[in-house]
Amino acid sequence: MQFADRMNPVMNKNADPPKLLTEGRIQIAIAALAIVSIVMHLVLRFGYDSGGDVQNWPLYVAILLGGVPLVWGLLGNLFRGEFGSDLLAGMSIVTAAVLGEYLAGTLVVLMLSGGEALEAYAVQSASSVLDALSKRMPSRAHRKVDSEIEDIPLDQITIGDEIVLFPHEVCPIDGEVVEGHTVMDESYLTGEPYLMSKTPGTAVLSGAINGESAITIRAEKLAIDSRYAQIMKVMEVSSQTRPRIRRLGDQLGAFYTPVALIVAAGAWFASGDPVRFLAVLVVATPCPLLIAIPVAIIGSISLAAKRAIVIRDPAILERMDGCRTVIFDKTGTLTYGKPELTGQFVASQHDQNDLLSLVASVERYSKHPLAEAIVMAAKKSELPMKVASEIRERPGLGLVATVGAREVRITNRKTLLDETQGDAPELPPTTAGLECVVMVDGAYAATYQFRDQPRSDGASFIGHLGPQHNINRVMLLSGDRESEVRYLADKVGVTDILADQSPEQKLEIVRQETKRADTIFVGDGINDAPALMAATVGIAFGQNSDVTTEAADAVILDSSLAKVDELLHISRRMRRIALQSAVGGMAISIIAMFFAAAGYLPPVAGAITQEFIDVVAVVNALRVAIRPKSLTDF
Repeated sequence: MQFADRMNPVMNKNADPPKLLTEGRIQIAIAALAIVSIVMHLVLRFGYDSGGDVQNWPLYVAILLGGVPLVWGLLGNLFRGEFGSDLLAGMSIVTAAVLGEYLAGTLVVLMLSGGEALEAYAVQSASSVLDALSKRMPSRAHRKVDSEIEDIPLDQITIGDEIVLFPHEVCPIDGEVVEGHTVMDESYLTGEPYLMSKTPGTAVLSGAINGESAITIRAEKLAIDSRYAQIMKVMEVSSQTRPRIRRLGDQLGAFYTPVALIVAAGAWFASGDPVRFLAVLVVATPCPLLIAIPVAIIGSISLAAKRAIVIRDPAILERMDGCRTVIFDKTGTLTYGKPELTGQFVASQHDQNDLLSLVASVERYSKHPLAEAIVMAAKKSELPMKVASEIRERPGLGLVATVGAREVRITNRKTLLDETQGDAPELPPTTAGLECVVMVDGAYAATYQFRDQPRSDGASFIGHLGPQHNINRVMLLSGDRESEVRYLADKVGVTDILADQSPEQKLEIVRQETKRADTIFVGDGINDAPALMAATVGIAFGQNSDVTTEAADAVILDSSLAKVDELLHISRRMRRIALQSAVGGMAISIIAMFFAAAGYLPPVAGAITQEFIDVVAVVNALRVAIRPKSLTDF
């Protein structure tokens, strides 16, 4: 049994991913059949003197095996009162078959099945998020019983069991450390880019990644009630309630289809000749919708990929330019996701550079991000590194080492105050951000303060969203402390902030904002995944988590705000060119329809005219793949 099934036994009752997968495969198979049939037709027509009607046999197969199922499905839409460009396409398939325009009919089969396969893939992506979550979590745990260790399934863990977590393993349950000390990566939940020290008495969260030391944990919750399981449940609910996006082609087709049918029926009624009805439908075949728009989308996906942007759901290219609210997670999106040493408060008896050299000599042996920040600061100041020995990390006391004849200890404010009974006169006031306390030979030496610095282009990017992209509201949504979020907001110019938010709260906030206006959510952690799915457009930074990238509609590989701006421009440009191709092609087709209705365009001439319109529309749509001089404007 998979972890996802254990955590939520009802998760698959409504989503029905096998059905979605089957439908998508059927549409792909029909599209492949159409392609093969067209190629075989062209080979027989131009490559061999086959004679007779042999050259059309592959097209008969495509229309029979591909067109008939598509038309049958569209009839169901007709009975439900759903009118769109695909319905007119189905009528065009039938009309082409009646008129003997089998190649045109097969092309319509290809475009229709390809579009539906694309839709099936987009809808199916929600279930792949849950798959990624379940694959990340271990299926078994190491239970300790009387000095013996046994591997058991997660659902056999009971409250109070002692679970051994080996180095680099994912923690399977929520609990408390009872033996050992380590550091753990909890960024999937908290959004903080820092490793957290774990010693006896400290809490651990399911889904956190252990460091290089084994620890023993006492289970405080069942696996089904763990923090990780709760996130999975939130994800599953989000995937089921995510609104479907109405595609651009459907919106235009809702207008175009009735116009075509009215003109065709009017021509038949006025002339009494059913051939006029067929002629109008042939001219009205909505290839500018069925071909030009997908071509523009595919071209934009290609352009984005060249710019290190992966488009996972093509529908966002049609909707992004209409979004009016942008919601940012804090860490790793508007910040770099790496803490830097920003403040050194050194006791009077120590020299700042000498002490930093001393501390960096110890911290270079630590994997903690704050340690890396200290080492980088020392290197930047070109300070020498000294030999450290007797390095140890005593539970609850911090990192201790001997450098030369001096004992260096890196700990925290609480430990120092407890040991000095609150008597530390040189200790600076508490501020926002992270800090560590340095002691040398048992006496207070310094306090180092750290911040995850805002991106250098954050303020200019935020400032240009309103004037250039019609964004009415920018929000900063984070699980961090309000002081940290406020500091960043002031730096980048965001006034609307919500701090100390859990993944469930983030999800609900994004849902409410999306009800008010279409939203873009930008995040980079597993804790952002539910919100990414709930937003109209979800953008993930980097590839730090399979879950995050699966939940997102687009992934920014280079993790820069400039790439987000490029995606905004690619979307706007795609929509503009797609509308030019589709609306322009439809306008010419409507003019041609009236000529056909008047008897000036018989079916064969109408088909040729429509092919010319299609070529013009598609050639214009191909422009979208050509990179303009600039894709940013801030």
